[in-house]
Amino acid sequence: MAKVLISDKLSPAAVAIFRNRGIDVDVRPGLSPAELRAIIASYDGLAIRSATKVTRELLDAAHNLKVVGRAGIGVDNVDVKSATARGVVVMNTPFGNAITTAEHAIALMFALARQLPEASQSTKAGKWEKNRFMGVELFAKTLGLIGCGTIGSIVADRALGLKMKVIAYDPFLTEQRAVDLGVEKVVLEDLLARADFITLHTPLTEETRNILSRAALARTKPGVRIINCARGGLIDEQALGDALRAGHVAGAALDVFEVEPATESPLFALDNVVCTPHLGAATAEAQENVALQVAEQMSDFLLSGAVANAINMPSVSAEDAPRLKPYMELCRQLGAFAGQLTRIREGVLRRVTIEYEGAAAALNHKPLTAAALAGLLSPMLAGINMVNAPVAARERGIDVAETVHDRPSEYQTLVRITVATDEHERGVAGTLFAGAKPRLVEIKGIQVEADFSRHMLYVTNEDKPGFIARFGALLAEAGINIATFHLGRAAAGGDAICLVSVDEDVPESVLAAVRALPLVKQAATLEF
Repeated sequence: MAKVLISDKLSPAAVAIFRNRGIDVDVRPGLSPAELRAIIASYDGLAIRSATKVTRELLDAAHNLKVVGRAGIGVDNVDVKSATARGVVVMNTPFGNAITTAEHAIALMFALARQLPEASQSTKAGKWEKNRFMGVELFAKTLGLIGCGTIGSIVADRALGLKMKVIAYDPFLTEQRAVDLGVEKVVLEDLLARADFITLHTPLTEETRNILSRAALARTKPGVRIINCARGGLIDEQALGDALRAGHVAGAALDVFEVEPATESPLFALDNVVCTPHLGAATAEAQENVALQVAEQMSDFLLSGAVANAINMPSVSAEDAPRLKPYMELCRQLGAFAGQLTRIREGVLRRVTIEYEGAAAALNHKPLTAAALAGLLSPMLAGINMVNAPVAARERGIDVAETVHDRPSEYQTLVRITVATDEHERGVAGTLFAGAKPRLVEIKGIQVEADFSRHMLYVTNEDKPGFIARFGALLAEAGINIATFHLGRAAAGGDAICLVSVDEDVPESVLAAVRALPLVKQAATLEF
């Protein structure tokens, strides 16, 4: 039974989802880092919010951990790189609090435009400073979105309802999507020069850190007002303070800060700054939504292999997971076949091409390719799985290509993996028998139909009389029972392939004897 630890506060309904689906769950919020490290090894999944820090040290102790689920969007508190290296899936819940965060950005924009916090404080102090608080309308103003993904697009929709003009900078925003949203796609320089209000809705990455730098702030329209409900670090806070004091920026509303909790900041002393303590997702609806979503996603993954909203691997929907599972196993075993032979020949792997034909051509290829790479690299590298295999291939300079063939295939479905080293190129192809059982159908262009089994002997030999008799006799003398025996050849008298399933591991001494047989060119043991 899979076991999950919830180390931050989650809804009781989320806990019930795990239990109702047959997953053992412990709820232990408030653990210290040392306490968490001491117990994490016994868990398959870890469900968190923002309090728990999933560090490299914690992951080093998490020997059985398969998935980390973050109830929320940001994964700043997760060392995603270390998790990926260890083959741990990292999921977030990008949609559960999208409306809440977008509404908070709109609320801060109103508060900033009409100086609502200051006016409220003044009135409660017994003053009636009606003439002091002169605001601006949002109507007909230009709103500049830096980031137009899920949350940014909701903000755009609400702003258009307020009759604002919306312009957006987002490298991933297509022209058609911009038209559908009713926004104008612009470059960052154009946005800075034109926007009356700027609101940020982008993750914090090396590319987006300090996207509103001192230089960028200097290029903004005089009197601009800036709202950030995304991530601290997107704005140079020192430069923002200087621009506010100089009057170039008319006001700022910040829900996030470079250092959190933000208990002190030079910005707090400025009257034209509105601050909230990271409340973007702080509504009852959002907290419930993300908790339920992360429980469903983690349960689906642990029970069926479905992957939703993963940061570090391709998604596989709960509906697709059962259908993809036999194809992923076929790709993994084909990769393992090619990987074991590549390791044995000790060539430096340079290139991998994965071809999909028939039914396989219509599937989601990303998880299939990840499975193939996991199988391929597992004989050479420890701890490889679908999560870290693509990264490992990239780090080692292995060129990975996918090819989808829209053509009739001899088989209902076919996957072919071709690997190239400095010295050799070899291909192996397979299909699914009866729609579910992986089967080899081709090795190095030679047709060989064989099922995968735990212990196998792979032999290439000259196609001449006498080999089979001597080979069978050698195995019999060694007390090794043959389960299945498959042969294939390129042409009469040419190279032939012998693929044998045996009941137990073949000792090195027997393998050496096989290699010494007349006509044998290569012999290797394989395990699946």
